[in-house]
Amino acid sequence: MGPEALAQVLRPLGGIFNARDFPDLLVGLEISDDAAVYKIRDEVAIIQTLDFFTPVVDDPYEYGAIAAANSMSDVYAMGGEVTLALNICGFPCGLDPEILTEILRGGAEKVREAGGIIAGGHTIDVKEPLYGLSVLGRAHPDKIFTKAAARPGDALILTKPLGVGVITTAAKGEAAAPAHVNGAIASMKKLNRDASRILQKIGVRAATDITGFALLGHASEMAEKSGVELRFSLNAVPFLEGAKEYANQWLFPGGAGRNQKCYESRVEFASDIPEEMRQLLFTPETSGGLLAAVPAEKIALAENLFTEAGHPFWLVGEVRDADCGLLIVDC
Repeated sequence: MGPEALAQVLRPLGGIFNARDFPDLLVGLEISDDAAVYKIRDEVAIIQTLDFFTPVVDDPYEYGAIAAANSMSDVYAMGGEVTLALNICGFPCGLDPEILTEILRGGAEKVREAGGIIAGGHTIDVKEPLYGLSVLGRAHPDKIFTKAAARPGDALILTKPLGVGVITTAAKGEAAAPAHVNGAIASMKKLNRDASRILQKIGVRAATDITGFALLGHASEMAEKSGVELRFSLNAVPFLEGAKEYANQWLFPGGAGRNQKCYESRVEFASDIPEEMRQLLFTPETSGGLLAAVPAEKIALAENLFTEAGHPFWLVGEVRDADCGLLIVDC
């Protein structure tokens, strides 16, 4: 479902629950972020999220691992740690049981890597496989990341390169080089846990993960909720090997067009940025990295901590003073 349709579906639900009746719900429908957050005591809040999708790669184990990493990403985007997960499964009746086992094994091993546990789940019969998780996380209520905390002067950092959407689409059409597909799989399987922990040490409070609404969609939400302008430098934005090549061949998934239709009115591109690069920034990502706003006085600390951890990151832009929620993309 595209972002415009989703917003329309959710709009009537806003009047069913009055936020004033649930003071311990720190993040919910009214605030709308990467996951729901509920305070259970002064030092502990629980983070609840779920996600699932149809296969993005052919290998069942890799698909399960990617889907699990993607599902857990919203907990990390809120600054939390994964505690508990439940499988969400839909499989055709005639699918080989060994394939199902490999999908679930991939997901289970990724949850174990995250330090969590899978305690059950639910399965239904569907025409095409789908898999994901309902995930419970935890965090200190005062250390939650939100989309609404970016401030003018902050630097924007990204913790994974973009491009898995266009690479996996090329792969479905048998047009992608194996090395490019393997690079995309490795990126999608990588947990955002370490990046989230580093951001906690830095003291960052504004972050989101880059998934289905693409870099510009999720960044637009951050700009709007924070009441600021985000300015990106395209030359600083990282891309996986092969992504630009397939963009030049216009091998985009359908979601790229939906994102563009929804968010393009909020984006101003430099006139010399080609159309394929604009479309690439609207292309959905799966299990993408974290986009975070780092206060200016903590940029040096961020560079030191990411370097010490051997974790890649890229300075991709800055937050500017404006209340229009606009995105600017320069070369």
